[in-house]
Amino acid sequence: MRKALLALADGTLYEGVAAGSDGLATGEIVFNTAMTGYQEIVTDPSYSGQIITFTSPHIGNYGTTTLDDQSGTVHTRGVVMRSLSRMASSWRSDTTMSAYLLEKNVVAIAEIDTRRLTRHLRNTGSLTAAISSDLDAAELVDRASSTPSMTGRNLVSEVSTRESYVVSSAIERRGHVVAYDFGIKRDILTSFTSRGFDVTVVPAHTPGSEVLAMAPDGVFLSNGPGDPEPLTQPIASIGAILGAVPVFGICLGHQLLALALGASTYKLPFGHHGGNHPVQHAARGTVDITAQNHGFAVDLATLKGSPRPATPGVPSGIVTAFGVVDGTHVNLNDGTNEGLRCRDVRAFSVQYHPEAGPGPNDAAGLFDEFLNDISGVYAETV
Repeated sequence: MRKALLALADGTLYEGVAAGSDGLATGEIVFNTAMTGYQEIVTDPSYSGQIITFTSPHIGNYGTTTLDDQSGTVHTRGVVMRSLSRMASSWRSDTTMSAYLLEKNVVAIAEIDTRRLTRHLRNTGSLTAAISSDLDAAELVDRASSTPSMTGRNLVSEVSTRESYVVSSAIERRGHVVAYDFGIKRDILTSFTSRGFDVTVVPAHTPGSEVLAMAPDGVFLSNGPGDPEPLTQPIASIGAILGAVPVFGICLGHQLLALALGASTYKLPFGHHGGNHPVQHAARGTVDITAQNHGFAVDLATLKGSPRPATPGVPSGIVTAFGVVDGTHVNLNDGTNEGLRCRDVRAFSVQYHPEAGPGPNDAAGLFDEFLNDISGVYAETV
């Protein structure tokens, strides 16, 4: 086994063994607390520009299968693990995780004390990092420290589709949704097609006027990577669509909807990445365990012209250019905003992933809620 090094921008070094392709990987390093779903995570376009540390100690136990890919390629810049399984114990498996990383040309490192690394990131906040089996420690630290942070970076342009395409309903057709691809996952498309809706997926830069010309029954704003504030064209497009058709956003789509309404966003210390985040519906008091992957959050208080409150809360009754907006959900770990709904236009969004893939299915009913906004066919379940 070849030795490899992981270097953080603050000079911290971790020695392990190379577990993937040769080369150099640089990016923002984050930790993901999911117990399963490693293949879905590395193929999630929201991880573009990042190195993933898996806190689950054993990765690769059940191998990989093309059925679990959430996009056409691996988007994470690198992978950090405690232990990489040499075997794949599942009837669904096509190959081992080790072979998968090599096939996809992913730089990875194993035999790292991921508990120590995660505690360090929780204390310092997310850092840029570098992985290599070829460079010495000093050069690797230099590469890590010279890697740009996520703040101010438009990574959506790297992952969004270049051309529009259509995914047809898997059952009797009930309607048509246009989905903005800011880094959309395949399980999101399945969440619509399995409910009877054709989906037209459009590039992130598509003007709102072009989307409305397609006569959609609703518009979906997908997840995606990076800082939402540089995405001025999508923000303007959302503003042009609001009030014309129902709108539903998740993750980055939630942040972009909030920006279109006039709110601002901010960088979280180390983000939310995993499948076990408790989110409370403010009005109902119910709690969903959710799948999350984001490094920025919405500050709804800025719609009132006030700074983010020091104590957790969900602002409501905020008057905007698009009518009244209410915060709807709160993260019970840190009190950050996890959802909003517009009273006067049919639009709502959440900060988490209701399609899971991987993760719990507690919030899957949000797709039904959106389709109920469109047609009234589905009962509101969330």
